[in-house]
Amino acid sequence: MVASSRTRKRSKKKKTELERQHSIFGVVCALPTVVLFLIFMVIPTFNVFRMSFYKWSGFSDEKQFVGFSNFVTLSHDMKFAHACQNTVLLLVLVAVVTLPLAIIFAAVLTQDRIAGSGFLRFVLYIPSVLSSVVIAAIFSAIYDQKTGLVNGTLGFLGLKALQRVWLGDQSIVIYSIAFAMVWQALGYYMVMYMSSMAGVNPELYEASQIDGAGKIRQLFSITIPLIWQNIRTTLTFFIISSINMSFILVTAMTNGGPDGASQTVLGYMYNQAYTNSTYGYGMAIGVVLFLFSFILSLVVNQATKREVMQF
Repeated sequence: MVASSRTRKRSKKKKTELERQHSIFGVVCALPTVVLFLIFMVIPTFNVFRMSFYKWSGFSDEKQFVGFSNFVTLSHDMKFAHACQNTVLLLVLVAVVTLPLAIIFAAVLTQDRIAGSGFLRFVLYIPSVLSSVVIAAIFSAIYDQKTGLVNGTLGFLGLKALQRVWLGDQSIVIYSIAFAMVWQALGYYMVMYMSSMAGVNPELYEASQIDGAGKIRQLFSITIPLIWQNIRTTLTFFIISSINMSFILVTAMTNGGPDGASQTVLGYMYNQAYTNSTYGYGMAIGVVLFLFSFILSLVVNQATKREVMQF
């Protein structure tokens, strides 16, 4: 009896020691990631917030603490307001077109009976692999007033009245950039949705088909509810990635022109911080953009929250 008790104690002690070793191993493995996250994310973010309270050119040693003065100036800056409008418009336009199309293409191409589905997947996914600068160069050539594909096609079809300076007209430039963003992002989100749809039990479709449900009804009653968590995740990722992608495309295609008609918040922040030598003011714009992205992500997550369906 005593021997049995000692054996249990040794076993318990050994188990505790093993758990402690596993915990130490986990901490050691996670430590490099935590250190890198602190160095490249937390500390720079803290510095952005800190520098937004200073008036500083970014190139001298003279820093003047001005409190919330940069934010007060920002609230009356009409160019910043216009850049915000452009950014929100791009987010809405690209989201409304890209995500529904990605779901539709994913639903269609997951059907085994579609001829050439593998080739279509490849063609649609290629733009998401290309650099945003390459995409900008391609569409700058497509939109060229004299030699571009768009105006050339319209002229060939006898629709010269519809020809435009696509990147030089203030009324349409933002829509031209939005189309390029859709073209680049569509394949990426399509593949994400296809991976989720592959996990849906095919028996659900067979049962619904017996009950008389068509493809559209299956999409809205089975597919979308079962991949809803993936859709929520992509919405949050879309907000962050689209803000970054719009900055790259706009900078490479129009540099914010004509006359600021395509300027985005990130582009305006960059110009203020590094071109106009008002670094503190630029960081104030960065703080506003950070808070906007964070709050928008929370609102989207809350608005799309629903009970998870599993089968």
